[in-house]
Amino acid sequence: MESDSGAVPKSAWLLLLVALFAVSSAGAVLQSMSEIPPILRASWRMQGTALILLPGFIYQLSSLDRNLFSSKDAMIIFLSSFFLAAHFGSWVWSLDHTSLVHSLLFVTSHPLVVVLLMPILGYKIRRGHVIGASVGFFGAALTLKDIDADGEVTLIGNFFAFIGAITVVGYLFAGRYLRSKRNMPLFIYAFPVTFLSAVWLTPASIIIEGTSFSQTLPELGVFGWFDLSWIFWVGYLSLGPGLLGHTGINAVLRWFPPLIVSIALLFEPVIGGVIGWLLSGDISLGIWTVIGGCLMLVGAMMVKFEEANEQTIDESPS
Repeated sequence: MESDSGAVPKSAWLLLLVALFAVSSAGAVLQSMSEIPPILRASWRMQGTALILLPGFIYQLSSLDRNLFSSKDAMIIFLSSFFLAAHFGSWVWSLDHTSLVHSLLFVTSHPLVVVLLMPILGYKIRRGHVIGASVGFFGAALTLKDIDADGEVTLIGNFFAFIGAITVVGYLFAGRYLRSKRNMPLFIYAFPVTFLSAVWLTPASIIIEGTSFSQTLPELGVFGWFDLSWIFWVGYLSLGPGLLGHTGINAVLRWFPPLIVSIALLFEPVIGGVIGWLLSGDISLGIWTVIGGCLMLVGAMMVKFEEANEQTIDESPS
């Protein structure tokens, strides 16, 4: 429901701001946990967030008419969890192999990815989509000119962040279908998707990174985040970006049009880069990253505006 901007309460703006900063802080915090293998780190994040979502899931499940949802819905939840696991696994891996700003720029480029997938998904591509995607991908190419010899900004790291952008599109489309068209309650959708993504990431970490269920060395333990050294880090990621961030974003849609929220979220690389600089006192930001990054944001905004314009046309009386 779109609200008149004059009727939006101040608390809604505050909630949007807090949610945006919470989501944007995840990259800097995850990058600071570099002692932990990246896939295991992603698994910890999903485990912690699933625990936070569990009470809401139990509450909504107790009053849910389970006959409302089909086996197709369950399959979509299954696929959504796989996309979410691939998104977090590839993105967190990229944080260890490129700069924070580059990782955030490429992982938030999913509006550009959607344009590439529109013909496959049967959507009509408009001129605004093409121009926006062209500007965005041109900007992405420019940022690559800042790849350096010391390895702080790398092609492989940027590539895996972009894989994170591609895979999150599947998660977003699944969520849009189940939450909007099927009216699935928030926690009924969010908990199983988050829990299952942790299930997929755990064996991947064991196979690829050599982690185990042993708690002898928490940094290599599947449940090592329960150790006092890490429980506060994962607790913040679960309560901050995991609950307050994503749940807050869903909550503010009550007052704000989706376009405003989408545009706000595109500034995650900027806010996340500032948070990373405050935490580490260091930031890698070449001139080509600044120019190309701005073009990526502009291109993504153009795509979002075209989507909003298309929805307005489709919803207008004929």
